[in-house]
Amino acid sequence: MSMLRRKLGEILRLWKICNDEQIHSALKVSKNTGQRLGEVLVSLSFCTEEEIAKAIAAQAGVPYIDLEKTPDAIERNNMKLLPMDVMKKFKVFPLGQEGKRIHLLTSNPLNLALEDLLRDRLKLEVRVSVASATRLTKLVDKITDESAEAIKELTSAAEETERIELAEKEKQKVKEGIDDGADGPVIKLVNQILTEAVELRASDIHIEPFEDRVRLRYRIDGVCHERNTIPKRTQGSIIARFKILGGVRVEEKRIPQDGRIKIKLNVGVIDFRISFCPAYHGESIVLRILRSDSAKLGLQKLGMRDDTLAVFKETILKPNGIFLVTGPTGSGKTTTLYSALQDLNRPDRKIITAEDPIEYNFKGINQCQVNEVTGMTFPVILKAMLRQAPNIILVGEIRDKPVGEVAIQAALTGHMVFSTLHTNDAPSAMTRLIDMGLKPFLIASSVQAVLAQRLVRILCDECKEVDAKPDQYEMALCDIKPADLSSGRNIYKPVGCPKCGGTGFAGRRGVYEIMVMNTEIRDLTFKRSAVNLLRKAAVAGGMRTLLGDGKLKILDGGTTPHEVSKIAQVEGTVDH
Repeated sequence: MSMLRRKLGEILRLWKICNDEQIHSALKVSKNTGQRLGEVLVSLSFCTEEEIAKAIAAQAGVPYIDLEKTPDAIERNNMKLLPMDVMKKFKVFPLGQEGKRIHLLTSNPLNLALEDLLRDRLKLEVRVSVASATRLTKLVDKITDESAEAIKELTSAAEETERIELAEKEKQKVKEGIDDGADGPVIKLVNQILTEAVELRASDIHIEPFEDRVRLRYRIDGVCHERNTIPKRTQGSIIARFKILGGVRVEEKRIPQDGRIKIKLNVGVIDFRISFCPAYHGESIVLRILRSDSAKLGLQKLGMRDDTLAVFKETILKPNGIFLVTGPTGSGKTTTLYSALQDLNRPDRKIITAEDPIEYNFKGINQCQVNEVTGMTFPVILKAMLRQAPNIILVGEIRDKPVGEVAIQAALTGHMVFSTLHTNDAPSAMTRLIDMGLKPFLIASSVQAVLAQRLVRILCDECKEVDAKPDQYEMALCDIKPADLSSGRNIYKPVGCPKCGGTGFAGRRGVYEIMVMNTEIRDLTFKRSAVNLLRKAAVAGGMRTLLGDGKLKILDGGTTPHEVSKIAQVEGTVDH
């Protein structure tokens, strides 16, 4: 009888390996812990890992290979068919290839992520056989480790390997600080790029290879500024240097890699998160500069007006519920949440976070790193958190229904939950959560408040000037009327000076709208009402919109209509 489409428990019962009582007990444990049924059955000694592997193979309709009895099935020469990092990450081994189809040995024949990777990047279809997870992991680790060592020895004369052989010496220099330049101009150039970016207050460094040049750009106050072009001939050496600093594989050029750099520069010890992405003319590099001082900015320096800050503080001090911060990538959500946690971090409170990735370390806060490969997903970490008896939980982002359900469960059982969401404004958070599949009555009863935010550039106090003829179209977009300019208020414009690097701006501040849940908003959420109705209720309840907050920052002389109109505009048609 075909085993296809039968559940794993049915197959084990049919084979008389497990009885009904054992399957039922294992299913309860699986539901409570999130473990796979097969893993639970093995851990409870109801069956062996080999029996589970055979059942999985039968369920999927693919061959089973016993690595204990058939070592001849493994040809080490087949390693060249698949990158070593793919083998180690997914715990698979290539058995052969026919045309565009590769035959893999795996413990999970339904690994869609692996199939997508091979199909998209290597243009290969997949045929699988199944082996037990433990034996396959030992095999992959042993062979890949041996192969990596052999490759290093056999290619010692090649240019890429020569760079690898310098790694230990250069890593030691990295720990001690900037190299003295004795090992070549590339080291000096890389250190100069890092130092200059930090001194110019950049948040990102972009190194982008093109056909005849390598472009260098710094993102300062949210805007990319192009610097001097890097000579094309130095491209390979610069990429290799950054890979050594970032602790990634120098010889790997076919797949993206991520690393971290901690280096002592003239301005102090700085952390960078670095990403390498293969592109048409070579690998593109992006470095995110991680400044601990920006994450620990403090609530007073976020740019909130006094009334908004008072509501914000009142909300985060509540004993339970969900507090959401929304906005696009790069809008300062993480800084806002970290500033709130810094304010709440006291010896009498236990705070746990689930982050992807952990960018800054905080004393007194338990921080957990999400790792999809090892199974440390947001839902798994959240469930474990609840058994740690925390007062406050931070979830990096509510991405889907499982994460949202656990967050709501935590809020309803007496915990204060902070998290982020990608929506355009505060009222849209309600409809976004409903669209994820969360129940409206649970959302209405658990969410305490939603803060939407954007970042705008702040004018340099040293050089800003009164704008005698402001752009009337931009003024209309920001809902600024002639009556708003009474009482000596003026519109200012950027000029540029040495202090601000000629940009006319010096840093960024937040523009906010905070929607506090009240009876009307909860009722509208329960009824799945449209966003415009939620917005009207929030404004009637005292919410100042993003546009309203931005308008006040313009009238206070902090920013310009152009900056605010990029993040919020008046509704309806404005004549140009």
